Amino acid sequence: MEVLESIAEVRAARCSLSGTVGLVPTMGALHEGHLTLVRQTRAANDHVFVSIFVNPMQFGPNEDFTAYPRDIDRDIALLEAEGVDYVFLPPVEEVYRPGAETFVDVGPLSERLEGAFRPGHFRGVATVVLKLLNIVQPTRAYFGKKDAQQLVVIQRLVRDLDVNVEIVPVDTVREPDGLAMSSRNAYLNDVERKAALCLHEALELAREMWTRGVRDAGAFRNRMRELIESEELARIDYVSIANPETLEELDRLQGAALVSMAVRIGKTRLIDNVTLGQG
Repeated sequence: MEVLESIAEVRAARCSLSGTVGLVPTMGALHEGHLTLVRQTRAANDHVFVSIFVNPMQFGPNEDFTAYPRDIDRDIALLEAEGVDYVFLPPVEEVYRPGAETFVDVGPLSERLEGAFRPGHFRGVATVVLKLLNIVQPTRAYFGKKDAQQLVVIQRLVRDLDVNVEIVPVDTVREPDGLAMSSRNAYLNDVERKAALCLHEALELAREMWTRGVRDAGAFRNRMRELIESEELARIDYVSIANPETLEELDRLQGAALVSMAVRIGKTRLIDNVTLGQG
């Protein structure tokens, strides 16, 4: 496995390759969710790139950029054990050159849900993802469904800008008790970790309501909010029942619906989702 720190090194490596190339973009602090992405990439492609870059552009002024968990040596050891061919580990100044003034705006998709609570977040996500796709030129790029809005934004970016890559969604990986795996789970103490299960419980409630034939979106929102608010450590940013392609809020569930939420457990902000009525 080679660790590459410059764009020039990545492009030179890419030019030497034939066959398919898979890319897994990450911010490091790798967990089983990331490794599942890597394994799917390894199984389906001739060559595997993983990027590790904590992207400052997608963090707001009061968010956790400086505190975001980082353990590069551990990440590299994990990736080597999974048979990754190349790790792209650039410094910030390699990705954002001095004087850079061009950024990517994906429009209304980036202004709803996470975008409403984290202004500018998806501008940062879309910009760095497009840069990584341009640098690596992968055949396929792999993204987890846990970040559902991010996935929708990236799919729209690729479609609208005619980027020659296949975006491959990968199912959310969960702990045995149902909590979605996330690098930010490391912030939770034991009491908060137990409280965080209210997110998964709310999604399970939504599944049960769907199975019973409930289709009033307001009923879903109200019941889920009641469940989450019964946990004293939880503070809701949003509970959403939305069209999975446009992210517009629904009045009734007539086809597929993206059920998503952002909840603060203590100082830690967690997101999770499920899509109902699909398949």
